[in-house]
Amino acid sequence: MLTIILIGFLGFVTIAGLGFAFVGGGDSAETAVKRARAFTDTETKRAKSKPTREATAESRRREIVNKLKDAEKQERKARITLRNRLQQAGLSGDASKFWIISAVIAVAVAGFLLMIGQKPLVALGVAFAASFGLPRWAIAFMAARRTKKFTEEFANAVDVIIRGIKSGLPVHDCLKIIGRESPAPLGPLFQRLVENVGMGMTLEQGLEKMYESMPTPELRFFTIVVGIQQKTGGNLAEALSNLTVVLRARKMMREKIKALSSEATASAGIIGSLPPGVMTIVSLTTPAYMETMFTDPRGHLMLLGGALWMATGVFVMKKMISFKI
Repeated sequence: MLTIILIGFLGFVTIAGLGFAFVGGGDSAETAVKRARAFTDTETKRAKSKPTREATAESRRREIVNKLKDAEKQERKARITLRNRLQQAGLSGDASKFWIISAVIAVAVAGFLLMIGQKPLVALGVAFAASFGLPRWAIAFMAARRTKKFTEEFANAVDVIIRGIKSGLPVHDCLKIIGRESPAPLGPLFQRLVENVGMGMTLEQGLEKMYESMPTPELRFFTIVVGIQQKTGGNLAEALSNLTVVLRARKMMREKIKALSSEATASAGIIGSLPPGVMTIVSLTTPAYMETMFTDPRGHLMLLGGALWMATGVFVMKKMISFKI
């Protein structure tokens, strides 16, 4: 009887042990779940506390977009301000000299027209157009020529910085080399940048100051790359190498667009210059034929209407052949 009881007890213990081994106890299962949850929570906290590469790249992209928007606002402001226009043309930012020169041009043109017998109203209108448009056209022409020279040499200047950094030179010494060896206007601008940095400005502040006198997209890209590298770190030589690729691709695209739109540009110039050219030739050969246009009020209206239509046509053609890269 005891043997049967002992065999039954041993069988019960064996079955219970096998069940516990395969199924597992409730306490162990709960402990395992708690451990898994604790591990998951720890990883989540680590993921939240340490940003991933995607988050860092996204923050950099947002920072670049914000800086480009600020640059566009500054460029739009620079186009409006007369002082910034004078700086872009390489002139002193004194607007009083500009207004004095404009007034002298107006007096000279009006005096010449009155001397040859034109009516005071016609002389006043032509003098106003000459004093208001001619100096601004000259400043825009000088600024465009200066910007073109700067853009053509800027990629080479960035290459100097890249080679200097790879050879172990600091960025400040590379900027000195550019200011000493590069032609105008690139060299003087970088020389002024070196002087501003030596006086206590940061490199980013000096580049912002430089951007006021040369608001080009290439210089803005360079400023953004340098500013982000100073804040987040990284390989500046590699970032600038990528920038030079972009700058040269923009230059190639600009030249390609210029070649493709050269026919339209020539057509616009010829069509725009034909009416005033023919009018000038007729006035010189047969003055009596064109005299009515300047003496009769109806001729004045016709000249005004023709000038407005010509200005509209030239403006439309200019917009059609101008591409922003």
